[in-house]
Amino acid sequence: MAGEGATVRVQFVCLGNICRSPLAEGVFKAQVEAAGLSERFVIESAGTGSWHVGAPPDKRMLQTAMGHGVYLTSRGRQFDYRDFEAFDHILVMDRSNLHDVLFLDRKERFSDRVKLFREFDPQPDDYQVPDPYYGGADGFEQVYRIVERTSEALLAALVAHYGLLG
Repeated sequence: MAGEGATVRVQFVCLGNICRSPLAEGVFKAQVEAAGLSERFVIESAGTGSWHVGAPPDKRMLQTAMGHGVYLTSRGRQFDYRDFEAFDHILVMDRSNLHDVLFLDRKERFSDRVKLFREFDPQPDDYQVPDPYYGGADGFEQVYRIVERTSEALLAALVAHYGLLG
């Protein structure tokens, strides 16, 4: 349990850090803010690959998020070994990301911090957030719906675990 005033550090991870993880970061930040808990969280995102370092989120994901009143402001960055110590919860979007992140933790010191994001989804399907990058607008909307409900459940779980509301 976090002590009084402790900060909960959450990182979302996908492949390139331009679609799924920046959306999860933005949606979760918006939900945390709506709950009045912004000062209790550090929320970021990263990608396992380096292709989009410094880039803004994909335009289609930006449009999808804005259509729901969520604004994505992050820039692409690559997951780094130091993130294991910097974050309490590292939530990956699919099994490939899970493998890539855990591969960096060769001594298995931080594996308890790494989970599939959809482990918190009340409708987890195959526990993976599909990558909408090569598809159409429907895929981005589907990912938004998954991320929204999973973020709600994640926030509820973290609030209960850390006793953030009382």
